Amino acid sequence: MQTQSPQSQQSRVLVQLRDMILKGVFAPGERLAEIPLSERLEASRTPVRLALATLQHEGLIEPLAGGGYQMRRFTAQEVSDAIEVRGVLEGMAARLLAERGAPRQLMRDLQACLEQGDEAVDKPTMDLDDYASYQEMNNRFHELLVQGCGNSALIRSLETLNGQPFAAASATLPMQSARDEEGQRWMRLAHRQHHALVDAITRGQGARAQALAQEHVEIARMNVDSALEHADKMAGLMPAMRLVSANRP
Repeated sequence: MQTQSPQSQQSRVLVQLRDMILKGVFAPGERLAEIPLSERLEASRTPVRLALATLQHEGLIEPLAGGGYQMRRFTAQEVSDAIEVRGVLEGMAARLLAERGAPRQLMRDLQACLEQGDEAVDKPTMDLDDYASYQEMNNRFHELLVQGCGNSALIRSLETLNGQPFAAASATLPMQSARDEEGQRWMRLAHRQHHALVDAITRGQGARAQALAQEHVEIARMNVDSALEHADKMAGLMPAMRLVSANRP
């Protein structure tokens, strides 16, 4: 059996923890400690530690003074606002890349992301390793898009935004995995948008690239909105959307 790389192990653990959070395994305010989670996931402590740090950066959990982390609560409006702003920023990044001309190495790196994503989604059923691979690719793709635009103010703004719940590029992927065939259909659609976005950048089509990038984040918002709107129907599948308060501030 092929040994997983440290990065793959971390991605796998991160997918599992996000999925557990979104399925309601942890209640708001519940303490999350490294050792119990390592035992629960049958993983070493290092990938769990790194995954928890990522979840903190994404605003899904918060550190405790005595060590460890706890779940936090947030509003639907916070989530929607953050996703909308991400679309605007990434749309601007895509337009800048298309209009200024992307370096060849950047385009090669984006093409490699497309190929990795194709390998993950182009199969009848995706397993946990496929989701982990797609997550790695998705994070890399969006990082290349933003970092490659060369606008330092935009880059700093998006780094700050990534600390808001569900604003990070891959934050809603476990929600898709939890919904099986429907979720995989949305994931394949999202990856087709990746292909279209790279095509627009290659052709220098700034307006099209911007529109595609803004439309791309709508999948994340639709996933969150759908989960909230159908909370009663999906209670048995995703009981802990209670982590998200539907109340608007």
